[in-house]
Amino acid sequence: MRNTRTLTRRALLGAASVTAALVLAACGGGEENTGEAGGGSGSAPASTGAPADATAGAHNAQDVAFAQGMIPHHRQALEMAGLAAGRASSAQVKDLAARIEKAQDPEIRTMSGWLTAWGEDVPAASGSASESMPGMDHSAGSGMPGMPGMMDAADMDALEAASGADFDTMFLTMMIDHHKGAVDMATTEKNKGAYRAATSMADAIITAQTAEIAEMTKLLDKS
Repeated sequence: MRNTRTLTRRALLGAASVTAALVLAACGGGEENTGEAGGGSGSAPASTGAPADATAGAHNAQDVAFAQGMIPHHRQALEMAGLAAGRASSAQVKDLAARIEKAQDPEIRTMSGWLTAWGEDVPAASGSASESMPGMDHSAGSGMPGMPGMMDAADMDALEAASGADFDTMFLTMMIDHHKGAVDMATTEKNKGAYRAATSMADAIITAQTAEIAEMTKLLDKS
C-alpha cells in the first residue's frame, strides 16, 4: 500500500514538474516573441514614422519663395484664363482656359495655407496679379529672377482689349510664355525645396503645364 502511494506521489510530482517546465518555456517564448514584436513596432515609428513626418513638415527658404512667387503667378494665369470665356472664338481655347482655372485656383489656396502655417506673408490678392508685387517688372522678357513668364500691365491690357481669333492667338502666345515661367519656378522648387508637399506640387505643375504648352503650341500652329 505504501509502495503504491509512494509511486503515485512520485508520478504526480513528475507530472507537475513537466507541466511547470512547459509553462515556463511557453512564458519564455512569449516574452521573446513579444520583445521582437515590440521592437518591430517600436522601431517603425522611430525609423520611418517620426522622421518621415518631420521631413514632411520641414520647410526651407526655397519653399517659402516658391509659394510666395507661384501664388501671384497663378493669379495672373487665372486672370488671363478668366478673359477667355467672353473673348475667345475657339472652343479649344475656352476649354483650356477652364482647365487652367480648375487646376490653379486650388493650388493658390493650398500654398496660401502653407505660408499661413509657416508664419510667412501671403501675397496680397487686391488688384490684378501683375500689381500684387509692387516694384516688380512682370514682363515675360525681363521679369525678376524667380518670377519668369509674368506679363506686364500693357500685355494684360492688350489681352483684355482683344477678341475673337486675335484673342486666341494672343492668349496662347502669352500663356505659353507664362507656363514656361511656371515650369522654371517649379523645377527650382523640385531641386531645392525641402517641404514634401511643395516639391510634389512642383512636380505636378511641371507635368501638367509642359503638356499644356505642347497643346497650346499645336493650337497656335493651326491658327
